[in-house]
Amino acid sequence: MSTPAVSAVIRKRKANGGFIMSASHNPGGPEYDWGIKFNYSSGQPAPESITDKIYGNTLSISEIKMAEIPDVDLSRLGVTKYGNFSVEVVDPVSDYLEVMESVFDFQLLKSLLSRSDFGFTFDAMHAVTGAYAKPIFVDKLGAKPDSISNGLPLEDFGHGHPDPNLTYAKDLVNIMYSENGPDFGAASDGDGDRNMILGKRFFVTPSDSVAVIAANSQEAIPYFKSGPKGLARSMPTSGALDCVAEKLNLPFFEVPTGWKFFGNLMDAGKLSICGEESFGTGSDHIREKDGIWAVLAWLSIIAYRNKDKKPGEKLVSVSDVVKEHWAAYGRNFFSRYDYEECESEGANKMIEHLRSLVSKSKAGEKYGNYVLKFADDFAYTDPVDGSVASKQGVRFVFTDGSRIIFRLSGTGSAGATIRIYIEQFEPDVSKHNMDAQEALKPLIDLALSVSNLKDFTGREKPTVIT
Repeated sequence: MSTPAVSAVIRKRKANGGFIMSASHNPGGPEYDWGIKFNYSSGQPAPESITDKIYGNTLSISEIKMAEIPDVDLSRLGVTKYGNFSVEVVDPVSDYLEVMESVFDFQLLKSLLSRSDFGFTFDAMHAVTGAYAKPIFVDKLGAKPDSISNGLPLEDFGHGHPDPNLTYAKDLVNIMYSENGPDFGAASDGDGDRNMILGKRFFVTPSDSVAVIAANSQEAIPYFKSGPKGLARSMPTSGALDCVAEKLNLPFFEVPTGWKFFGNLMDAGKLSICGEESFGTGSDHIREKDGIWAVLAWLSIIAYRNKDKKPGEKLVSVSDVVKEHWAAYGRNFFSRYDYEECESEGANKMIEHLRSLVSKSKAGEKYGNYVLKFADDFAYTDPVDGSVASKQGVRFVFTDGSRIIFRLSGTGSAGATIRIYIEQFEPDVSKHNMDAQEALKPLIDLALSVSNLKDFTGREKPTVIT
């Protein structure tokens, strides 16, 4: 069962919560990553108020009680009873599919995916969305069976790294950039909560993706027909979504990295659509980021734009939609550099060095050609429960809207991961087709020199650039 499907099941069946056992988007299996996550009663990752209580209880455990229950046959749906204890095996797809059908116009989606002049491909990366791709995209929406690649879920992801980005989803990228590639490509990760969207020879950054979905949601997705209640992004995610919130006059929130911060806002009725630059996008239909939802949202936008196009007429493409969006809102050039498996000592020293710079920084200081607006270590006070999250990332924000952000991160098991986020806002349409790495080069150079990354870590190059 995918992580978003667990959230849907908890909500539909009014469960007290659910345990998710997954390797997330890391290499998985007996020799690699595996974790346990607890989602609470509204389907969201357990907030600290709950995990703190769980931890408190672990300090006073005095006995462990064991129940002798025979194995349950997980291949058979239905209820098995042992005395007053019962186990129900449920279909992993049905409750989730019901939610998807309440959010999207499946007839509109079918009209696109069954077109002979529209090419679609989905890479499940031998991960959990393989169980969802065929029932949803093929059986329900009419996509060709061979449009699903790596669709068999394997316990070790076929020795792959099921992280849907330009580095680890290279097979899909090669297909989409080939001479006769399809019109639309997407991938999802190990537990089904992340996504990557590609057009023909065109990559949609996650920051742009959530902004485009938000800007088009009211007209293209029935669930949002009254308009979104509010928008939110994680702090390192680009300001593209901010521009949409401002233009549509919607409440907007900038939160720390972690989906639980979105969950509080959703439960309070303040938030509809949100996203993280780490390939997570979602809405308040459940309380998790949702890879299949993001793919269906994009297909809905493309389907809506092409609903009156006759066979043979040129279709509105993914790149057309994004470039129109940039023309209306400006382009936020954005890139993330990941330095994986760094020695923790050097990585921590680098962050301390940056915090020391922040403590002495003053508005108006020159950093190369950039003028500092402010520098800080991001802290967040939750507007719903008043809880405070501090030390969430070191930010250097400049007067032209450019930003450099540094975070120590990682759900992997080896070493520390340093992430550097670089962003520059460009209102000039004539510059929108520049390569992001080229447009951001002065800021990237500045980030590396300000942080002394090479001196602290010995790393010459990032592991992954997105």
